[in-house]
Amino acid sequence: MTQTVDKREKPISRDLPGAGKNVSLLGVPLSFGQSMAGVDLGPGAIRVAGLTDRIAKLGYEVEDLGDLPFKRPHSLPAVNEKVKYLAEIHAACERLASEVEAIADGGKLPITIGGDHSIAIGSLAGVVKAFRKGDERLGLVYFDAHADMNTPETSPSGNIHGMPLAVLLGYGAPDLVNVAGFAPKFDPRLCAHVGARDIDPGERELIRQLGLRFFTMREIDERGLAVCMDEAIQIAGQGTAGYAVTFDVDALDPRDAPGSGTLVRGGLSYREAHLAMEKIAEDGGMRSLEVVEINTALDLNNRTAELGVELILSALGKTIL
Repeated sequence: MTQTVDKREKPISRDLPGAGKNVSLLGVPLSFGQSMAGVDLGPGAIRVAGLTDRIAKLGYEVEDLGDLPFKRPHSLPAVNEKVKYLAEIHAACERLASEVEAIADGGKLPITIGGDHSIAIGSLAGVVKAFRKGDERLGLVYFDAHADMNTPETSPSGNIHGMPLAVLLGYGAPDLVNVAGFAPKFDPRLCAHVGARDIDPGERELIRQLGLRFFTMREIDERGLAVCMDEAIQIAGQGTAGYAVTFDVDALDPRDAPGSGTLVRGGLSYREAHLAMEKIAEDGGMRSLEVVEINTALDLNNRTAELGVELILSALGKTIL
């Protein structure tokens, strides 16, 4: 008789230090850090895929705070604008930082759902600020096909979703760099970027200047994702309080995740992405989680949103057995 493998969602056997078994979800339908319609519907698509109930099945207490409201732009920026929608994104990120700070202060694990990747400027500022009150530092694991290390001087487009990692490290428009009242948010020695395969020339220069550790797809292909993730977690885990995780779905191969406006061929496979999240769950050092850039207008049958939910579950401890 053929045996079947039980792949039902099951509770993990340990608590996440500092977050316990309490999770707060916050949707951030911000889309004007990039130029394509549809990414603002990402939080709704994630909810349709059953995120709240499926996290609850893992044994967590789940609070869905709904979507963060914010003012939308009334006019289009100039084509050659170096930092598009700066005032609007600055205001949204300040509010988001306060919301995430309050979640972390309450002993809950913040999970933010975008929206485009510019929201990382606010969400990560908030969780870092919460831990700074106890004189603790966070590391960062940053999944993305792109470096997100552009500044106003190097950005080819002026779109802020290509700038958040640089901003978090203290480089870029002062209004963004100083969100939540302090800068930089992270020490580059505690940051690991995973999955890059499309990097602009100006970004390369800043990456080398800072000595930031990038695990490119070339290195992942040569050495294997498991080894690279172990090193990435070791780097980010040097933070005294653990580390934050932000995941842009364009880090995934477009065959598995077609719903992104910035697709680049040759990304992480379905299984590699799950392995990455499973390793993060096993380590136990994650203090916040974020999934961004799900574009429903480009997705097929909500496939990318469904995969986003599955990756969140893996990061929270879902296992095959």
